[in-house]
Amino acid sequence: MFQPNYPKAALGLEKEFITALAVQKEGRRAFGIKQAATIELPENLLNPSFTEKNIASQPEMLALLEETCVKAGLQGQKRWSVSLPGNTARTAILTLDNEPASKKELDEILDWKAENGFGAPAGELRLSLNKISPDKEGKARYFATAVKLSVIDEYEKLFESFGWQAGLILPRAVSEANWLIDKNARTDSLLISSQSDGFTAFLLRRDEPVVVRSVTCTDDETDDEIFRLMMFYKDRLASANGNYLEKILVIGKNFKPARIKEISNEALGQELTVLRPEDVGLNIPASSLSFDDLAAPAGLAALAYS
Repeated sequence: MFQPNYPKAALGLEKEFITALAVQKEGRRAFGIKQAATIELPENLLNPSFTEKNIASQPEMLALLEETCVKAGLQGQKRWSVSLPGNTARTAILTLDNEPASKKELDEILDWKAENGFGAPAGELRLSLNKISPDKEGKARYFATAVKLSVIDEYEKLFESFGWQAGLILPRAVSEANWLIDKNARTDSLLISSQSDGFTAFLLRRDEPVVVRSVTCTDDETDDEIFRLMMFYKDRLASANGNYLEKILVIGKNFKPARIKEISNEALGQELTVLRPEDVGLNIPASSLSFDDLAAPAGLAALAYS
């Protein structure tokens, strides 16, 4: 009665493509792709940005969105979860220096921190705030996701044109991180999700983010930035309460698992386990479908069974 009723179908929107899919349960913590299709987008039709206009042509985007759903056999679907491009939204962990005296003061502090962290007035943002475990000094922390209202309105107009209900709309990396959430995990895990201008990293401890980083870099700089991230973990987090990093999920066609293992060995003195789709519980049929394209929307659709 009190749990959200998530759709079993989801959309993944990216600069280069649209994915529409539905998943089915295939066992404990295992899911399969029931229906899916991916269609490439013309250059400059979708330009993911936190501050600027994202969709160059609503009619053209509508036509391609409809084509994707028809190709997936999901043209009759009305309820969706949606994964937005990574550059469209921003995420951060907000830490409170002192305990607020009232709910009103708490809201004011969080709005102020969001404005400073995301670079836009709170009144112009759609903010999602989830309280997570306090830091090692006992200070309250919130996991925050922000999208500008002017930007989210562009996407919602698309969905309204079809009479769709998009009940859950999240940025790509947050959607992908669902594959790593495990309340019973004894080790930490790391998500590295590529973006057009770098990557987003989520370090998870059981079912909560510990570190959230958006790194702007060129392809040639990516290896060095991942090395720095792992060194930060080793220096600041690895020894806390006996936690250590064991698994990494990398999403992006430019990442090479063998190179990720080399970097982890250099930084941590051990090779991390680079997770495959089947390791996180997603069975992909032998076809042209790619985990890089499916991970975010499938991560959202799988929530329907949680």
